[in-house]
Amino acid sequence: MKRLALVSAALSTLLLAACATTGTGAPDANSAGLRPALDPVGDEDRSGYGLFLAGQAAQADGRNEEAATFFERAEAAGADVETLKQRTFQTALFAGDVTRAATLAPEQGEAPLVVVRLGQLTQAVEDMVAGDGARAKAILVDSSIGFPYRQASVMLAPWAAAAAGDMDGAVTRPSLRGDRLVEVFGLLNQALLLERFKRYDEAETDYKQLMSYGDASAIFAPDYGAFLERRRRGPEAVAVYDKALTVRPGDPGLTAARARAAGRRKAPAMVTIREGAARTLLIPASAMAAEKQYAMALAYLRLAERLDPDRPELWVELGDVYTGMQDTDNARAAYRRVPAGTREYATARSRLAWSYQAAGDKAQALKLAEEGAADGDRDALVTYADVLRANERYTESARVLDRVIAADGDKVDWRLLYMRGAALERSGDWPRAEADMMAALKLAPDEPELLNYLGYAWIDRGERLGEAMAMVQKAVDANPRSGAMIDSLGWAYYRMGDYRNAVEKLEKAVLLEPADPDINDHLGDAYWQVGRRIEARFQWTRVLQLEPDDKIKAAAEEKLANGLTGVKPVVAQR
Repeated sequence: MKRLALVSAALSTLLLAACATTGTGAPDANSAGLRPALDPVGDEDRSGYGLFLAGQAAQADGRNEEAATFFERAEAAGADVETLKQRTFQTALFAGDVTRAATLAPEQGEAPLVVVRLGQLTQAVEDMVAGDGARAKAILVDSSIGFPYRQASVMLAPWAAAAAGDMDGAVTRPSLRGDRLVEVFGLLNQALLLERFKRYDEAETDYKQLMSYGDASAIFAPDYGAFLERRRRGPEAVAVYDKALTVRPGDPGLTAARARAAGRRKAPAMVTIREGAARTLLIPASAMAAEKQYAMALAYLRLAERLDPDRPELWVELGDVYTGMQDTDNARAAYRRVPAGTREYATARSRLAWSYQAAGDKAQALKLAEEGAADGDRDALVTYADVLRANERYTESARVLDRVIAADGDKVDWRLLYMRGAALERSGDWPRAEADMMAALKLAPDEPELLNYLGYAWIDRGERLGEAMAMVQKAVDANPRSGAMIDSLGWAYYRMGDYRNAVEKLEKAVLLEPADPDINDHLGDAYWQVGRRIEARFQWTRVLQLEPDDKIKAAAEEKLANGLTGVKPVVAQR
């Protein structure tokens, strides 16, 4: 049912996670645990151009390490292909072999400027890993790497300066005109580096400014709280965590940090230069992924991995990028790299669960979602409830949501009430479902998806038809291209006996959502009522071809056998 898909979509903003961890060491090309590259066997006798074509095929399939090997061999074989060097560099970088990519980085004139600049950024990162901070700083500052990597290079430069022992360069706040990300996260980096150079008062001034950013300050609370803990100011750290928890109730990272500070346990160590640099690169990576610029996001993530390969959030981000690139194998491998016991574990398990759900492996999806929710992580519980809903286990879904809603108390999100209400409605508990929907409507009176769902439920039950009609019309006005919402409006006309208007609306809904069995079934009913019997039977036959649920399937088969009889318009009951 299309309306249930809207329930799931409404929850996407609830499933967010971000955290920091520590780690050292540099992986080789295969250490990421992603889909292994195939060893090009038997290509010694191929022509250079043949090797180049083989590299292109491997690159198109996402096998970047194998592609890089083909391109290198093509170059050695004398292939005269204009883009060969840049392809060799890029595929090595995308495969995670940053050391190799740094040696292959093209110079001016050997590739387009955008690729040359990415090569400079790659060389700077490799220099930082190799301990040559001065050379990294020279590349990032003196070379002034430009568009589209200016944002990353500007934020990375202070960390390179710190690696070179340049205190003044390290604590100079980066700026990039009109760039809010650089402004805000540059301030965070400055605070971290000021503390590193024992300029504690100045660092705290920066942290206090970050904490003035309203609800967004919760993002920086772990950093400021950890700073206070290191200064042996535990009660103040607890207060910082408490404030953040009012914005992000139940957040496991904040909860654990609060318990640590309250118990006066050992404070977390300052981030290392490489950890800070890696975290900095995750910022533009996330921005690029959000804009579906997956190649750039992948490049940033591979550079971050080279600096700090044990960051759990890096592997979640990498999995998300591969998911966006429709590379399921590598996405799953990345999610599996997130270790149990970290804050990101629940998120990674949730992502894995949806990967298997989308592939039709429902048992594995439920298993993974349940594993992710085992420690009570709020977002993981929401995901588990949604996977249960997707598998039509509505009563269990509602029970899982009971825990989350009870924990949220007065700060419950309307989407959770909406989701539980939908699960209760589908399980047959209409009184509780209606109560949840009404409570959600008080919190979000103009939300189209909620207006549509509750309005449709009343229409289908023949209740409060005038009010329901107005709600659905309001939803349609807000989303005039939503087939599900126009279907609700058409079905309202149908239930009120206005079959001509019902046909008009339902035909439009089917054009927008041609593969929805529920909408096709409604249109068949409307056709029957206006005497268009052949078209009605066509629609019911179409329903059976669209994998309907058992209830809709049985109804369509009955109507195909006997037609539609005994149907009367409903009258509002209250």
